[in-house]
Amino acid sequence: MRDVRLIIAARGLRQFAYGMVAVLLAITLTREGITPAGIGLLVSLSLAGDLVGTLTIGRWADRWGRRRTLIVLALLMAATGVIFGLIGWYPALLIAAFFGTLGASASETAPFLPLEQAILGQLGNAPERTRRFAQYNLVASLAAALGALTAGGADVLVAHGISQDTSQQLLFALYVAAAVGVILLVTRLSAGVEAVPQSSPDEKAPTRRRILLSLPRSRRIVLQLSGLFTVDAFAGGLVSQTLMVLFFHLRFGVSLGVLGVLFFGANLLSALSFLAAPMLARRFGLLNTMVFTHLPSNLLLVLLPLAPTFSLAAFVLLLRQMLSQLDVPTRQAYTMALVHPDERTGAASATSIARSAGASSSPVLAGALLSGPFVALGIPFLVAGSLKAVYDLVLWRVFRRVQLPTANVSASPTSSHEQETAIPESPPAPNLVSGQT
Repeated sequence: MRDVRLIIAARGLRQFAYGMVAVLLAITLTREGITPAGIGLLVSLSLAGDLVGTLTIGRWADRWGRRRTLIVLALLMAATGVIFGLIGWYPALLIAAFFGTLGASASETAPFLPLEQAILGQLGNAPERTRRFAQYNLVASLAAALGALTAGGADVLVAHGISQDTSQQLLFALYVAAAVGVILLVTRLSAGVEAVPQSSPDEKAPTRRRILLSLPRSRRIVLQLSGLFTVDAFAGGLVSQTLMVLFFHLRFGVSLGVLGVLFFGANLLSALSFLAAPMLARRFGLLNTMVFTHLPSNLLLVLLPLAPTFSLAAFVLLLRQMLSQLDVPTRQAYTMALVHPDERTGAASATSIARSAGASSSPVLAGALLSGPFVALGIPFLVAGSLKAVYDLVLWRVFRRVQLPTANVSASPTSSHEQETAIPESPPAPNLVSGQT
């Protein structure tokens, strides 16, 4: 439990920093004369860097050591904060966004996640898994809410006579301090967080045979799940928090201080929704909770740009945030339950790679669609909500008959919505022929 608390605390520190930068970044870059398309490109490069990092982590982290890898990632996070705080040259920012960890989407896609998910899936017993992931995401959303509120404090500093440049540098210094705090927490983790040894000599296949992120048994089903996650993440990249901030700022002329309060409320509601995820999963099953809490939030996402006033648009956003994140802990627990214990790092990395690939390709498109007169149409929101609804329906249709291994099920054993069997040698794979997107 000490390791679990340290992992959750480290995620909270990072998410505080990411929540702050997600609100701060769009306004700061706009003031420096960077176009919406340029901001979208920077967000895309940041997410593309997360993709490359996650791919590398998934293949080698268990060999390098999970604690050592987390420390290196935190050092890159600190370096990113230094560059964005002190350098305003756009090409340098693009390089830092790619090689560092920026968190421009507020909901983290950085390579930290697959490592931490594998660790949480490894510690404790299976029935506690959904609750641990709910706590993990609850703390992250609360921290992101505080970070968003802190970003709005830049306007308070300016009102007290501090220049805009200095106030922005102070906030990026806080970002660096959060990264240093993550390093200190990781150094206190025990050896129990490292990868579980192979269970038998027969499973120690040569590296060249473990083609996809060390998934010899579950490769097919994880690939199928990852393909659907790519669609969801592509849609999410169109409306990442930095781009949402940009939309509200350009469409309604809202200040940084007001946006900080708005996204504080949005992230706070997301955090509170995580408390309901374990109860819903026990009652309805992991898959049904993932799908049927996500669909209404996607309808609200489509309605958001149709709101004629800032007040109404803000209300729709807050209502959506009450539902939009309920699928996150259940999705993570579901992925961990699908695979054998020694494949969890690989499975978490594969799905994170899929989400990073999808998310990294869409912000540059969203930035272009928020330029000039297009901002009034809110096209990224319309497309994102529609794609996410398609993802939900296809996910449910394809995976509703897939049985979870008994030892890995994290929902209630008595739930009629999650079929239980003995752990199969190879998890049954759904047929995607009729459900491709």
